[in-house]
Amino acid sequence: MDEFKNYEEYIDKGIELVIGVLPNIVLAILTFFIGLWVIRFINKLIKRFFEKKDYDETLETFLQSFFSIALKALLFVLVITQLGVQASSLVAIVGAAGLAIGLALQGSLANFAGGVLILIFKPFKVGDWISAQGVDGAVKEISIFNTRINTFGNQVAIIPNGQLSNGNIINYNMENNRRDKIDIGIGYGSNIKEAKDILLQICADNENILKEPAPEVYVGALADSSVNLTLRFWAANEVFWPAHFYVMEQTKLRFDAAGIEIPFPQRVMHQVKN
Repeated sequence: MDEFKNYEEYIDKGIELVIGVLPNIVLAILTFFIGLWVIRFINKLIKRFFEKKDYDETLETFLQSFFSIALKALLFVLVITQLGVQASSLVAIVGAAGLAIGLALQGSLANFAGGVLILIFKPFKVGDWISAQGVDGAVKEISIFNTRINTFGNQVAIIPNGQLSNGNIINYNMENNRRDKIDIGIGYGSNIKEAKDILLQICADNENILKEPAPEVYVGALADSSVNLTLRFWAANEVFWPAHFYVMEQTKLRFDAAGIEIPFPQRVMHQVKN
């Protein structure tokens, strides 16, 4: 009988504990789901706000990601406090957890800091064609931890912001115009002046190549088997590659028509008769 009474006491205490805690649990669950709905609603408002304003797309993406994470962290704190955890205890728990998480996620924190640096100094923005970390492509998205780049073959490369902010970056769209440099070898028996005139005429015939600054041709080197000419010209970013390929093709066609030799490796074999 004594054991049965003890069981009854334990059951009564358990029921009292559940009844005492149950309102807090229900309130915490309601807070969680209502908070998620409010966060989604706020995110939609932020997105509509940015759609109406002409802000930098990079800034928009970064701030949307930041606000979403910050609101979810705030919701977590509210849910925990609804369960009866004291604010002072929560601060101590968060501090200890923050230290542990900070040590475990040093790379992620570095990527976050890198994203902030990219946002502040703007070495590139969404839509720019860049070369960084061995990847060439157009910037598709800049989030708080990484940057997505569409490569020439339409693959998506994901690069951590920490590496981008600390590494070398070539931005091909930061300036409106871009200069091309093409080295072309001709034979030692070819007429240098005629070859230079042909190259300059090719540039003059193409509307994508800028007339100012004017195209230039120099003798770049007297190599072992060729005289190397260096052609330099300017073109707008959006038509740079069409201009480059035009010059390459026309150089071969017009040099052939003029009888100007473009040297290529050859092997001469002599047969020795015994």
